[in-house]
Amino acid sequence: MQDAITSVLNKYDLTGRYLDNIAIEEINKYFITGLERLQAVKIINSQASKIVKETATRLYDEQPELLRPGGNSYTTRRYAACLRDIEYYLRYASYALVAGNIDILDERVLDGLKETYNSLNVPISPTVRSIKLLEEIIKNELLAQKIINCNFIAEPFQYMTTSLSEQNI
Repeated sequence: MQDAITSVLNKYDLTGRYLDNIAIEEINKYFITGLERLQAVKIINSQASKIVKETATRLYDEQPELLRPGGNSYTTRRYAACLRDIEYYLRYASYALVAGNIDILDERVLDGLKETYNSLNVPISPTVRSIKLLEEIIKNELLAQKIINCNFIAEPFQYMTTSLSEQNI
């Protein structure tokens, strides 16, 4: 897993160049948003179970058919697997926030996930919706905690939803 600084340095090292203004600005952005990202992750960590529970509640209120016989969350085992997956998305998004880099999402979450879900007949759209709900819930919580600049929160969640939603044509 790389953080934003390592990512910038590796890119310039591979081409044998000194850091230019663009690189310095990328690193500066990482440090400027560092405290806010850490505050957000602190809130996520302290309220993870509440965030996961609220996400699941909202998802199943919107899509109750998932809990009915034949639905993908029908049976305790499948319901528990869904909650586990929501928790994974939240945890890895928090890692990406700390690192200031979304590469970990490909390494640890997204590589092969869509294919796995398709092979197990797990519908992608409720998964995408649960990730969007995580983002909404966290943004609301950050605003309630007076963390005004929380635009950075969107990046890992939007990256996951875009990656899972892409269709090969």
